[in-house]
Parts: sequence; structure tokens; C-alpha cells
Amino acid sequence: MELKIISKENIETGKQKLPIQFQEEIRPDLIKRAVEVLRANSRQPYGADPMAGKKAATNLTRRRRKYKSTYGHGISRVPRKILSRNGANMNWVGAMAPGTVGGRIAHPAKAEKIWTKKINDKERKKAIRSAISATVIKELVEKRNHVVPNNYPFIVDAEIELLQKTKDVVKVLNKLGLEKELERSTERKVRAGKGKSRGRKYKTKKGPLIVVSGDCPLIKSARNILGLDVVKINQLNSELLAPGATPGRLTLFTNKAIELIEKGGLYL
Repeated sequence: MELKIISKENIETGKQKLPIQFQEEIRPDLIKRAVEVLRANSRQPYGADPMAGKKAATNLTRRRRKYKSTYGHGISRVPRKILSRNGANMNWVGAMAPGTVGGRIAHPAKAEKIWTKKINDKERKKAIRSAISATVIKELVEKRNHVVPNNYPFIVDAEIELLQKTKDVVKVLNKLGLEKELERSTERKVRAGKGKSRGRKYKTKKGPLIVVSGDCPLIKSARNILGLDVVKINQLNSELLAPGATPGRLTLFTNKAIELIEKGGLYL
């Protein structure tokens, strides 16, 4: 399969043959598995203190004539601690049990829980290849609600990697026919629920992905554009190519990035 190489002025400058990685069979099951592993391994472990609610000295005894016992007081058999006393008269208050004030949590989150998941290296690479091949199928990209230019799919000239200003990046993307796509991805939605007060008030849509050959000014100049991601070719993963485990993200590869995939044999 050959694709056109488009300059930043939206002029065709040649054609380039796609490497074998773009011919992989699309496997949504593998892509989903790889994305789940990536998300699981990025989770922050959490849990309660194992001694939370258990630090009070509690006592529960129903034995006759035992000192400090709750025998004969007509109260429920709940673990209790002595709140105050007057001679041999004890004033108890419930403690330790889950249903009492200041008691332990019944089934707390365990800090020792292992969140990480594993995936075979061959499966991980096959999932990436599968997600790569989905990016050049226009029907799949449109199915993800991307606003696709008429001449998509195409390869972008590597001169785009040298753009140093955000306004220049936006200007070039508009010339390439991605103006409506940028408008779609820059819309922000207020999240429902408690997340609004936890530092994640807004939800944004995933826009285009630009794959570059290596370190370049574009990585910094494009990072303030909502929905747009720029990634080096050797750092691709399934989640970037298929957000939400749905293959077919609108992706622009530079011609240098395509050359590196072929020469370096990446993800094979």
C-alpha cells in the first residue's frame, strides 16, 4: 500500500510505500488486552492503614463477677472501651466493631493488593501493529467520530517536526484539512460526579495523533493543543493508537517515522 506524502502547505510531494507493520490483521481483542494492561500498570496503589480503628483497648466479657465486665448491664455484646469510670462503675462506649463510631472499616481497601497485569511481548507488539494498521482505514477512523479530510490517509512531510510555535502548528493542521477535527477535540465537557472537586473537572475528546521520528521542537510546540498528542515512533503504544481500546485513531505519520519503522524493524 502506497500513501501520498503531503507538505505543510498541503501539496503532494511524492509517495511512500508502507512497511509490513501496516498490513497486520486488526484484532480488537488483543488491542483491548494491551490497553487494559497499560492502564492497570499506571494505577496508583491505595489502601487503609491495617491498624485503623483497632488501636483502642477494647474488652467484651459476659462473665459473672468479673471486674470491669459488661455482665448484667443489659447492653448488647459489642466490643467496648472504658470511656470513664467512677470507682467500680464503668462507662463503656462501642469500639473496634465496624458498626461503632471510630471502629474499623468492615472490608477496607488493602494496600498490599497487586494492581499490575502482564502481557506477553509478542502479544503486546502484535496489538501495536494491529492498532497501527487500523489508523490507515478511513472507515474505522470515521467510526470513532473523527472529522476526516477527504484525502486521508496520507503521510506528512518531516518538515512539520521543526515547527517551534503553537500557532504555526495550528495553522499547518488547518491547511491539512483538520480544522473541524481540532474544533471537535477542543470542546470541553464538565464531568458528572465528584471528580469535579478532585482536579479532573473537564473531560476532553481525543483528537489527532502525530507520530514523529525522534526528539523535535514539535513535541513542545504542540503540547498545549487540546486533544492533540505527539509521540516518538519508538514510544508508540496501544492506548495512544486506540484510546479506550477502540482502534482507528486519526494518526499522521511523518515520512521519517515511516522510514524508521521499516529500517529499525520496530514492533516486529
